[in-house]
Amino acid sequence: MPIVTCSRCHRDAPGLEQRPPLPSPLAEQVLAKVCAECWAEWEKNEVMVINELRLNFMDPKSATVLHRKLEEFVGLVPPAA
Repeated sequence: MPIVTCSRCHRDAPGLEQRPPLPSPLAEQVLAKVCAECWAEWEKNEVMVINELRLNFMDPKSATVLHRKLEEFVGLVPPAA
């Protein structure tokens, strides 16, 4: 595993394995900027986000919303107001 400077916890820590963690252009940013520990936290949080926002993946907008929440969680963008 490569060492990355994590965008969420700001530590130099082991990154993810060199496989895309999700099927989107966001995958490359996650591989380069998110440590494995913070990614594991996101995976736990992801289910809560899906349930709380009642995301329906038959609607393409749901994937966009989930990706935005991921970006906010791991610090790739500032949180929405």
